[in-house]
Amino acid sequence: LFTLLAIRFPETPRVGILRIETTRGDRLFISLLGSAFLCVGWLFFFGAPLWGALICCLIYAAAVFRWV
Repeated sequence: LFTLLAIRFPETPRVGILRIETTRGDRLFISLLGSAFLCVGWLFFFGAPLWGALICCLIYAAAVFRWV
């Protein structure tokens, strides 16, 4: 998917709230890493049903792709 996006819409690094240049792939990595920590924290505090964690991860990933 990201290869097709890169071909169709060439990416340019941008500076977000972290004040570092990030590309689409960097933001994907940051969102995946943060989502893993959110899921582990959810399991620690709330237990097995991860539907709430999934919603939190989707909101987090959308925020990372928008503002980071």
